[in-house]
Formats: sequence, C-alpha cells, structure tokens
Amino acid sequence: MLVLENILLALGSLRANKMRALLTILGIIIGIASVIAIMSVGNSIRSSVTSSMESMGANHITVGLRQKEPEEEVTEEGYRFEGEMQQASMTEEDYLTNEMLEDVEKEFADKIDGVLLSENVGEGQAKDGKLSSNVTLMGVNTAFLKNQDLKLLSGRLLTERDQKEKKGVVVVSDRVVRKLFDGDTKKAAGSQTEVYLNGKYYNYTIVGVYEYDKSAFTSLPEEYISTEMYLPFEAAREQAHSTAGYSQITLSAKTGVDSSDFAKELENWFNRKYFRHNENYEISATSMADMVASMTGMLTTISAAISAIAGISLLVGGIGVMNIMLVSITERTREIGTRKALGAPNGSIRLQFIMEAIVICLLGGFIGIVLGLVLAAVITKTMGYAASPSVEGIIFSVAFSIFIGVFFGYYPANKAAKMNPIDALRYE
Repeated sequence: MLVLENILLALGSLRANKMRALLTILGIIIGIASVIAIMSVGNSIRSSVTSSMESMGANHITVGLRQKEPEEEVTEEGYRFEGEMQQASMTEEDYLTNEMLEDVEKEFADKIDGVLLSENVGEGQAKDGKLSSNVTLMGVNTAFLKNQDLKLLSGRLLTERDQKEKKGVVVVSDRVVRKLFDGDTKKAAGSQTEVYLNGKYYNYTIVGVYEYDKSAFTSLPEEYISTEMYLPFEAAREQAHSTAGYSQITLSAKTGVDSSDFAKELENWFNRKYFRHNENYEISATSMADMVASMTGMLTTISAAISAIAGISLLVGGIGVMNIMLVSITERTREIGTRKALGAPNGSIRLQFIMEAIVICLLGGFIGIVLGLVLAAVITKTMGYAASPSVEGIIFSVAFSIFIGVFFGYYPANKAAKMNPIDALRYE
C-alpha cells in the first residue's frame, strides 16, 4: 500500500512540473530508444543472414587446398623464427582428383550424402535479339543441383545423362524468362538461348526454369542482378578448358552427422593419406555450421558494441534524474520536515524519493521502447529485412530503467531522509 501511495505521489509531482519532467526523461527516452532500435535491427540482419547461409546448406562442408605454413627455422645460435611465406604455383599433382573423391565417398559412406561439384565459367548475357539478361554460367553436377533446393517452375533439372553426354543444356531462372520470353515459363522450356560470354557466343537449350530467390546479401539494383544459369559440370569444364583436378569441393553430410566434427575428421584424413608428402599444399575443411556460428557471433558483437555506445546516453539521463531529484528535494524541504515531525521514519522518506526516481525512469523507458520499436521497424523495412524485435533488449531496457532509478535516486533520497526536521521546517 505504501508503494502505491508513493507511486501516486510521484505521478502527482510529475504532473505539477510537466516540462521539467519531460526534459528529465528525454535522456532516458533517447538512450532506451537507441538501444532497442540497434538491437532489433541487429536481430533482423542476423536472422536474415543466418537464414540465407543455412539455406545454402547447413550440413555442407567445404574441402579446399591451402598453402602450407613455412616451417620454423633454427639459426646456429639456437634462435627460432618462421620462414618467409612464398606463393607456390599449383601443379597437377596438387589438385584433388576424381580418384580421391571416390575414395572419400567409400571411406565415409555412412556420413557423406553426396559430393557437390561446381565450375564457375563466368558472367555473361543471355540474349534474344535486343533483349538480354545478366547470367552467371555455373557448371554443376547432379548432387549440387539437388542440394540447391530449387523451386522448379517448368521443365526439369539436369540429369545424369546430361552429365555423361556433356550436353549443352541449361536450367535458367524465371528472371531470365521474364526478360527474354515475357515471363512464359512453358514457352521457355525447350527453347534455344544464346549466351554472350568472354567475347564469344554459345548456344544452349533451356530444359528447366527455377524460381529466383533474391539473396539477403544482394543490394544491387534490379537491372544489375545476375542469376545462375546451370550447365552440366563436365560440359562447363570442357568449355572453360579446365583439365586439372579440383582446388575445392563441397561435401554434403548426412542428417544427424555433426558437420563441425566431421570437417576436422575429413581434414585429417585427406592430409594424412594424400598430402602428407606434399611440400606446398594441404587440405583445409570448413563446415557451413561453423561459418554461420562465426558470422552470427560477429554480428552479435558488433550490435552489442554499438548498443553499448548508444547506452552512454542512459548514463547522461541518469545524471539528469539525480539532478532533478536534488532540485525537487530542495523545493520540498518544508514538506519533508513536516512529514518527519509527524513521525515519518527515514526509510519512508527514502522510499518516497527512490520511487519517484524509478517512476521517472520507467516512464522514459516505456516511451523509449515504443519509439525504439517504431524506429527499428522503419529501418528494417527500408533495408528490406523482416522486422525482428529484440525481446532481450526490451527486458534489458526495463531492468536498466529500474536500476537507473534506484542508483541515481538513492543519493538524493538518502539526503532527504537524513534531514533534520527542525532545520527543514525553518527552511525558506
């Protein structure tokens, strides 16, 4: 009951000095709104980026070549230092081979779902007279295309027969179809298309159309966006005159396999079996799950750092609360003296002014939360992300508002509680 009475007294005091109260809580409002907006925008970006990366394949493991670190050298005096890193040219013996891929599939048949191969032929333009659409020609095997989780709108995907016969067939995006075939996906499937690439024209037959999903990482204007045009892997290697092995492959782990641990196992297996005697190169394996975790951690750290900087205004707001409470106590000295003369204990006086400080901070906090959520919604919509309010930020803001009220309100409240009632009643 005493707490409720103190809250009502605090609200009455704020109504009596509206402008002063507004200016006092302004620092709290700005600080809370900034923290909420930054944390909510950070949440939205993190969720979008994580979702996009996971859609690429959370169970994927990238296995690639990297140059070995120079060995430690020891001088005659016994001093140790690392040798100088020099770029070594890759030879045919350094690349991953088809025999290695077959071997790893046999060795880890219970853990590997498939080997995903791709060859970037280059960026060009699919043309039909004066009409054109930017494309990135990608040679892929059947396993790679299946793991892309494409939504097929018309036709079919590439088959094993396409791969073996190195057919000049392609799967294109609906964006290409909109540009060249006026959006008619059924007409596009089975039609010929001409691609201008690296100064030459290549003819392909479209066998399938997939739905293009704009990536969260893409901020290019619509006219500059380039979509993937998928070609059989061996046909792409032949077109690109690529006769060496592979500098990088992607393995898809089976459901239930810990991709992070499996990546380490693969790295050790390759290096022990095939690259132990290679002087220049070794294998490095990284799981998509590790990349997602690393990206999420980095974005969280950046968001927290910016929020902490924005939170400095909360400190300024807290000092403002302390200042206004000291002014309020000075103005109400006779009131405090009267209450003490009537027998009010020090704890009651202290609680009254602490509650007043908490009410001020909570009002600022609630207004700041609403303003922060509105700002976050506007910013995320402008950036093209889905709004994702930060629940942690809201809880933190309310708790911090109470803390500021107690922390910065205690000194003025304690000063009021320790007043001598006789001196307070004599105060003019």
